[in-house]
Amino acid sequence: MTSTTSSESAHPLEHVLFEVKRTIVGQDVLLERMAVALIADGHLLVEGVPGLAKTLAVRSLAATITGSFQRVQFTPDLVPADLVGTRVYHQHSGEFKTELGPVFANLLLADEINRAPAKVQSALLEVMQEHQVTIGRETFRVPEPFLVMATENPIESEGTYPLPEAQVDRFMMKVVVDYPTRAEEQAIVGRALRPPEPPRPMVTAEDLIAMRERAQQVYVDPAIVDYAVRLVSVTRSPATAGLGELERYVTYGASPRASIALVTGARALAFLRGRSYVLPHDLSELALDVLRHRLVLSYEALADDVDADTIISGVLGAVRAPDVVLQNR
Repeated sequence: MTSTTSSESAHPLEHVLFEVKRTIVGQDVLLERMAVALIADGHLLVEGVPGLAKTLAVRSLAATITGSFQRVQFTPDLVPADLVGTRVYHQHSGEFKTELGPVFANLLLADEINRAPAKVQSALLEVMQEHQVTIGRETFRVPEPFLVMATENPIESEGTYPLPEAQVDRFMMKVVVDYPTRAEEQAIVGRALRPPEPPRPMVTAEDLIAMRERAQQVYVDPAIVDYAVRLVSVTRSPATAGLGELERYVTYGASPRASIALVTGARALAFLRGRSYVLPHDLSELALDVLRHRLVLSYEALADDVDADTIISGVLGAVRAPDVVLQNR
């Protein structure tokens, strides 16, 4: 693989991330993945225990964008119409009129998405994939750019509904948020003692669309595409890469949608870092977030306490990345 060096340009969303960090301490990986999702036109699933500012991070990011923002608190009694809208009969006119739901926004926060039943979760399928909603016989387009960021709590089972595989696969990435370090937690407590400063709007929806168009010009070498396909194919059959000991832990590997997400996410990451080309490191850096929610593990994996991250880490170590030769011109 041959690439041409380019001068490092300023981070296109640097001022946005800096503004969010005025509210959020740490969580650099989460913030960067949110920026990648914005540029790559993907959706983001965020998992973590309560109190780690998952919702605050999404709300802070939304406040820096001058587009529309909606937050939906998912509960067991939610129905699809609460999400996408419905037709309402107006008695004074004798007509049915369509009332659009909260999904019609540039940025939708689905808070605790695993607390809603399957019929509500499936209502997100069409809008996440097609960017449109069908109500009655009419189809309505959501505004662009459109991004769904969902949060879920992994430690509670009462009153929760596991996301079906078809729903989970619609998310480009799944980011797991961990506890902060001691220094970060001291900074968090210190900020809690002062009145919070709300984030300021920094970019418009039109700016994001323009960034997406520029990111599509980032060069992706065929060797990068081959690397992504090889990584994903090994998740389906680890033995093909000499990982026979992991074969019994995987029931189903990642779908071709994972290969697409790896390449488009790596392209967005390269753009965010001011490069005009994608490096193999961009793919390997996103691999855990892109693949962890797409693997269906066996009961043996559960019994042996083997998680998806362990399997993906093994795959990354077994699949050779393409060689990169940088040429100065």
